[in-house]
Amino acid sequence: MEEELKRRIEDLADRCERSGSITHSVFLTPAEQYEAEHNIRLSECTCLFSGGVEDAERKALFFLPSWIAPEDIDISDHIKAVRFSVRFGEPGHRDYLGALMGLGIRRDFLGDILVYEGGADIICMKSIEETVLSLEKAGRWGVKTESISLKDVKVPEKQLKHLSFTVASPRLDAAVSGLFRISREKAAGHIKFGNVSLNYEACLKPDAQVKAGDIISLRGSGKARIKDFGALSRKGRLFINGELWI
Repeated sequence: MEEELKRRIEDLADRCERSGSITHSVFLTPAEQYEAEHNIRLSECTCLFSGGVEDAERKALFFLPSWIAPEDIDISDHIKAVRFSVRFGEPGHRDYLGALMGLGIRRDFLGDILVYEGGADIICMKSIEETVLSLEKAGRWGVKTESISLKDVKVPEKQLKHLSFTVASPRLDAAVSGLFRISREKAAGHIKFGNVSLNYEACLKPDAQVKAGDIISLRGSGKARIKDFGALSRKGRLFINGELWI
């Protein structure tokens, strides 16, 4: 998968350089975004990740020729939003996703699916907007659809819990222990059993070194980010400041 992603991204970059026009990928998962940003040559073009709305989880990677500044691109020319309204019932994320994929839509042509009471706002590529608008049922419930502006999408407020703790050294097991409030021994066990991901890849090494900006996930407990490192405590331990998605 990594090699396939690398080829796709580098082809988009080359096309942008050759044609002098905007190119973009389909929606990438957070893991794919990290891979593209850190491990793939992204060309001399300007790179921009966008999911259409603030704090989107799934984002497309845009390549902009030198004559276009990031603030000048109109993302709505490429990414659209569709609102689903439900009079009776409460379809969930799985209902919307299943119904849309039942229309033959690939998952990577769909961005975030934002479900709320009475409906959902769904981000999609411009090329499939009409197909998304044709949906009449999500799960067992009838739905009505309409195109909306990206600025009108109902984005839920991100809930973050800020944490601060000390470690003897910036090891993965120590970070997992502090971020998810479990013992060091339990953290090491989760790592060895493959339950911990570091920057969206499973990491089996309890002594792996972590750094500011790293994303750490613990299966069944959520996702957290190491925000930064603080000063040493009086006992010589290192302060870590983190954020836990709740």
